[in-house]
Amino acid sequence: MRLHVGCAMWSLKAWQGRFLPHPQPSHERLRSYAGWCDAVEGNTTFYATPARDTVAGWAQQTGPEFRLVLKLPRAVTHERRLTGGDEELRAFLQAIEPLGPRAHALWIQLPGSFGPDDVPVLSGFLRRLPASHRYAVEVRHRAFFDDPGATGRLEEALAPVDAEWIPFDTTALFRSPPTSDAERDAWTKKPRMPLRTVALTDRPIVRYLGRDAVDRTVEGWRPWVGIVAGWLREGRSPTFFVHTPDNADAPELARRFHDEVRARVPGLAPLPQPTPVEPMTLF
Repeated sequence: MRLHVGCAMWSLKAWQGRFLPHPQPSHERLRSYAGWCDAVEGNTTFYATPARDTVAGWAQQTGPEFRLVLKLPRAVTHERRLTGGDEELRAFLQAIEPLGPRAHALWIQLPGSFGPDDVPVLSGFLRRLPASHRYAVEVRHRAFFDDPGATGRLEEALAPVDAEWIPFDTTALFRSPPTSDAERDAWTKKPRMPLRTVALTDRPIVRYLGRDAVDRTVEGWRPWVGIVAGWLREGRSPTFFVHTPDNADAPELARRFHDEVRARVPGLAPLPQPTPVEPMTLF
């Protein structure tokens, strides 16, 4: 039984001198981040496949219990829509090999135009993937949430390979009008999908987007505390990613979420204590 928590990235300018030492070389920042959180979203792999040596560096900076949820390249998911991109996929899989078990799941984020009629394509794609990895799918076509038939067809496609369905909970963001530039930007870019709280596998993954105000972010995740605690009691090992529009407090918030769940599940081990960071100075 384990709860992994993390953020959408492991380095942000606003974290320097607060969560991460400053100055610090960019290739060392994952090590510092891993003192705060034990998981991270691998969004950058969507845009470019990293060099294998770079990935080996990620493994060296993290302990064996650290987990990355890595997004498949957009050439595979968005440009080829799962009907090609074999070369890009092969290069991606070879590049991430040094991570070993740290590669918690490979994240197949699909475009909003990928709808229920495309489920057979997804099913065929999943069956061709190597069984050495776990897979998780994120969909953004509203029919998958509103139409029980479409929901069922997607779940049936995921079941044979034990793939998870990743919900991206943006309900807290869209509950009331934005109050900052970062929130206004998020309103134009983030999907408005109905809330989904169903776990299909023993390793559910949740992406949660709050607000820039800490109290509103915490208020928005209250239902998830009970849901995640329930999954743990069932013997599942969930991963919960905390986002906010500006992500300024995200590492601290991820730890707070872990603490709130642990208060309900006392057998859950605490996160390691991060190494204190000296504040930035003018000189």
